[in-house]
Order: sequence, then structure tokens, then C-alpha cells
Amino acid sequence: MRRRRPDLFIVIHLYCVYIDRTFIPTVLQLDPVFFILLCLLLGLFSGFLGGLLGIGGGVIIVPALYLLYDTTSRFDSNFILIIAIATSLSCIIFTSASASYAQYKKGMVQWLIARKLLPSLLVGSMLSGILVSSLDPSILKIIIASFLAAVALVMISSWQPKPERRLPGIAGSSLLGAGAGIASGSAGIAGGNIIVPTLIFFNVQPHYATATSSFLGIPIAMSGALGYFLVSPELVDPNLFGYVDKSAFIGIVLGAISGAPLGVRIAHRASPQLLKKIFGIMLSVVSFRMFYDTLTG
Repeated sequence: MRRRRPDLFIVIHLYCVYIDRTFIPTVLQLDPVFFILLCLLLGLFSGFLGGLLGIGGGVIIVPALYLLYDTTSRFDSNFILIIAIATSLSCIIFTSASASYAQYKKGMVQWLIARKLLPSLLVGSMLSGILVSSLDPSILKIIIASFLAAVALVMISSWQPKPERRLPGIAGSSLLGAGAGIASGSAGIAGGNIIVPTLIFFNVQPHYATATSSFLGIPIAMSGALGYFLVSPELVDPNLFGYVDKSAFIGIVLGAISGAPLGVRIAHRASPQLLKKIFGIMLSVVSFRMFYDTLTG
């Protein structure tokens, strides 16, 4: 009689429970210095992806910090998502600056596109801090995960934009920028996950879209982080500056400014289609994790 294979979902569930509830808390609660070192590795990886894909790294930083906070009880569970988003945006200022400087030296940033989108991106990003502080965390996670899943499907597929499609005029670009600013600031991802596929949709080549997104990530992150500082934090903790985790910020920034230039160098050697597929696979993994946490938490 053939043995029945264990259900894949059960295997994944048991693995996630072991990692979340046993391994990570045991290791991280031993030494605060280890927490900073782990954030250094997180920054190195997120900076590399930021340079490679122009995403600022927030799509990695937010779920990773959320996982760390959830498993170690570092902060009140009612505030960990907001803290993860605020910390991510603060880190992305430096991640995007490092990546965009490397792109600038290669002449890849499209300044005309950046000027069209920047003003409305800043307004939308500022509004995001106020929006997130008044929204239920579970609803916010589902919205973010759903959006990332939709973008992932488009990036992985063989879809191609119509060749005649171009960016709209000032009014249309302002609407696009405002929506991207609100969505990216709310998710703590500095807009790359929205700006890059949007520019590709309007026939901007992936290498140019990545470079321009890296530059735009700087003011978006600064504006979004400022929005969190303007909202008086309800949680008082010596490890926090506003809603920003000081230890995580130091570790991630030090790693990110080293990883971003490496990502830029590799990006210029990769094909546009390969970059799109890598981007889509990464987003699908993050989306699955956020859905899993929401549905099982």
C-alpha cells in the first residue's frame, strides 16, 4: 500500500510555526547585538535588491521587521506594523540615495519623467502617514499583499505594453504620482514596486525605470517618514524615535549603503525580461508571506 504524501500546506505551516515561534525568538533574545547584526544583513540584502530592481528595499524590510517584532515581542503587537513601515521608510532614504548615485554616474536616471511625477508623489507620500495611523493593521496588510500579488502576476507573465503607449500629460502624471505616493508610503516601500511597473506599462525600458525609481525613492521616503513624525506616537519606548526603531535603522542603513551599488552593477548586465521576472518572483513570495500571517495570525 502506497504511503500518502503529507499535505504541502501542512508542511509549510509547520515550518513557519517552527521558524516563527521557536528558532527566531530563541536566537534573537540572547543578545541585542545579534539583532543589529541581523538587521545589517537585512540591509545588505534589501540594498542589493534596491540597486538591482529600483525598489528601495522596503518590500523586504517591512515584512522582515514585522516578522522579527512579532516573534520576539520587541514592541506592543498593536504597533509593530506601523513601526516596521516607519523604520523602513527612514532606511530607504539612504538605500535609494546609494542606488540612485550609482545610477546617476551611469547616466540612467530619466530626469524629465522624474520632474513630472515628483510633486504629486511627495503630496501622496505625506498623506500616507496619517492614513496608516488610522487604519486597522489587518486591513492594511491585506490591501498591500493583494496589490503586490497583482503586480507579481503581471511581471512574471509575458505581458507587453502596447508600443504606442506613453506617459500622460501633467494632469494624468499628477494623478499617477499621488496614487503611487499614498500607496507606497502606506506600505513603507518608497514607491519602487509601483513606479517601476507603472513606467514599464508606459514603455519605459526596465533599466531606465529602475534608475528613475531609485532617485524618486529618496524624496518619497523622506516625505513619508516625515508624515510618521508629524503623527504623535501612542507608544513610548526608549528603542524608538517617533515610530522608528533606532537599532534596526542603524543596522539596515549600514548594510544597505554597501549592498545597493553592487545591485546596480549587476542590473546593468542583466536582460530587461530577466529583471521583470526576478521582480515578480520576489513580490509573489512577500505577498504570500503577508497573506499567511494575516490569515493564520
